[in-house]
Amino acid sequence: QAKSCHLSAALLGEDSEISQEQLYELLKYAALGRCHNAAQPSWCRIYHQSHLAGVVVVVLHEMSQLHFYRFYLQFKHLRKVFRHRFTLAPSANFPVSLYGEGTNLSPQNTPPGLISTSSECITKSSDLQCDPIIQRYGEKKQGLTSYTLTLEEQKKNDYPIEGSPGCRGYISTECDQQRTDSSPLFGLDCEMCLTAKGNEVTRVSLVDAQGRCLLNELVKPESRVMNYRTRFSGITKKMLLPVKTRLSDIQTRLKKMLPHDAVLVGHSLNSDLQALEMIHPSVIDTSLLFARSEGRRFKLKFLAKAVLGKEIQCEQKLGHDPTEDARAALELAQFFIEQGPTKVAELNLEMLLTAEKLAEVSQNKAVLQSQGCGFQEQLNEPPPLSKPCFLDCLQVTGQKPLLLGRQGLDSSGPCQSNLSTSNKQILQRALEDVPLSRFSIIQFSLGPEYLASHLHAGLYEKVRSKLTDMLTIYAGPFEENFCMKSVKKEFGRCGPIQSFTVVTETFQPYVCIQYEVLEAAQLAVENLNGAEVAGSCIKVQRPVTAAMLDCNVLIKELELDVENEGVIYVAGIKKSLTETDLQEEFSQLKDLETLFLPKDLQSGKHRNCCFLKFQKTQSAVDALEAINGWTMKGSELRSRNALAPGHLWRWIWQTNHSNGKQGKHIFYEKMEQLSDSEQDLRKKVKKLDHHIKKLYRSLQSNTLCVVLFPGVNSTHGSQSGLGLMGIKDDEGRSAC
Repeated sequence: QAKSCHLSAALLGEDSEISQEQLYELLKYAALGRCHNAAQPSWCRIYHQSHLAGVVVVVLHEMSQLHFYRFYLQFKHLRKVFRHRFTLAPSANFPVSLYGEGTNLSPQNTPPGLISTSSECITKSSDLQCDPIIQRYGEKKQGLTSYTLTLEEQKKNDYPIEGSPGCRGYISTECDQQRTDSSPLFGLDCEMCLTAKGNEVTRVSLVDAQGRCLLNELVKPESRVMNYRTRFSGITKKMLLPVKTRLSDIQTRLKKMLPHDAVLVGHSLNSDLQALEMIHPSVIDTSLLFARSEGRRFKLKFLAKAVLGKEIQCEQKLGHDPTEDARAALELAQFFIEQGPTKVAELNLEMLLTAEKLAEVSQNKAVLQSQGCGFQEQLNEPPPLSKPCFLDCLQVTGQKPLLLGRQGLDSSGPCQSNLSTSNKQILQRALEDVPLSRFSIIQFSLGPEYLASHLHAGLYEKVRSKLTDMLTIYAGPFEENFCMKSVKKEFGRCGPIQSFTVVTETFQPYVCIQYEVLEAAQLAVENLNGAEVAGSCIKVQRPVTAAMLDCNVLIKELELDVENEGVIYVAGIKKSLTETDLQEEFSQLKDLETLFLPKDLQSGKHRNCCFLKFQKTQSAVDALEAINGWTMKGSELRSRNALAPGHLWRWIWQTNHSNGKQGKHIFYEKMEQLSDSEQDLRKKVKKLDHHIKKLYRSLQSNTLCVVLFPGVNSTHGSQSGLGLMGIKDDEGRSAC
């Protein structure tokens, strides 16, 4: 019996923004598996990838997550089928990001709307004799002793040397210089903090030639810490509080662990040995091994990616992992020794680094040009080749990817491509051709008349305005001299408050409260309407505006959203409680899978609420009953079903804080009829959702389907994209 594929992605919370590179990582692995250096994505997992029937990517051209929020009710199929969603970082050059960075485009021989790349995986230099690596080591492969630093090189690069005035009190490893080409290699890396003494070690990692971790130890500095350098070291004050190990302990352990002919490998290893206050005679420094001209050095992160195909020092992680860095440096040295200088020089690292920098510049640069429905206009200044496009790799395996869209395409490139003039025609071709292709990209569009920047601005204002209204409640009436503090405290138990103002235009005072999360506003309406607060029986309601007439319908649909299944919201949590405290308090709840504690994206402090995700829907229902009225550390908790998934929560926060704006204080809204253009747009969106539904139903079981709202990144402004994904199961649903 064929195994069922399924998808796992931990995307609950405000950190679920996925970069274009991470998206490429997912598509490459889904299409190729472990062939062609494809690895499991870092942010999600595909189980039984080899059993995938195919990959279908639906691109909604020139649309952003803004469209999804504005037409949430119209996207009925999308929100009911795809349980995995993520915010997608906008790109100025989305097609290049989708196919893979570093595609080598040549306008005169590239089919319109397509990206073609060289099938060469390594670019050779026309004259290797000029390469600094060849100039330093020659062309022939040599043993490891040829790459260890000489005594003069160690002195020049500030390595601790026996008898040097600056190394008094340093401990020798007592290893001799009788190394041979079969001497054992050990990778070493340290993390340091800044103390009153200077750089002191806080963590040490040592790995053997097989990459096994022999030592990974936290170290207590001798002097007072001035800066933990947490961003780079990952070390915090709290981590070091229970630590008893001192530098002398580490020195003793290293002396015992290293054999007499050990060769230490590291990246800028001199800094590590200086911080360890140790002297070792045999070293290979990968920052010098991969030689560059004019004394420049490649970063370890770049070398790991360019040479080994490994991602290290990822931005998602807090600080560097010394074991990971030690292993990367060791593997780089092993690669250099095994392959030899010529093979390393042929990688053309300088060109790869230039391509990487150009790609970064192009991502941060707004594209000043009008964009039609096709891809070609976006490809005027492509980045040079940095690595092969995975579509080329697919073609090598005999699989010809399919691309369908409105742009004129021919089939001479790496894709089968077809010209269609309408979404209906694209759908018809997709229903015929997608079953015949292992990898398909289908591009739909609302049409050029809906892509103008002023329409995006209008949509943004309407969505922002409606979300602000949904986050806002009015409560009252109160007595003239009511206690504001007690009122704010009572409403604060529903969740974090963005703003609190007193309305004095009425006969008796009311309060206007804007919350930071939708669940808090809904809890206030449900729990406090008709309650007695500050000595008054009050009414709690949202603003009455034209846009809010369907608020209850929208709240209901958000609650039933497939992404909110098994997720509940809990408010009234004391800010003094840590995530560990909450994990312990909620540990008695059955089937609890994830706890997400929202943080202020500016201050980093957590809010007085959290989200709990359960493995089973019934467990979430049981937890709701148990938690309501539950007292935790003297604070009574309130809870309800979740309404806003992580990506929407993040968008609300950024909307309310962008450019210092708090979201307009809404007392009224002009009662305007929907314009003809917006009515027409709603119909088009509804039809588009129906097209995707029809396409999805036609897919084979075990097909990965990814729907992308690419976002907008232009001189007129930037709007994040949105991704929805799932693997279709036997019953036509998106499997977890």
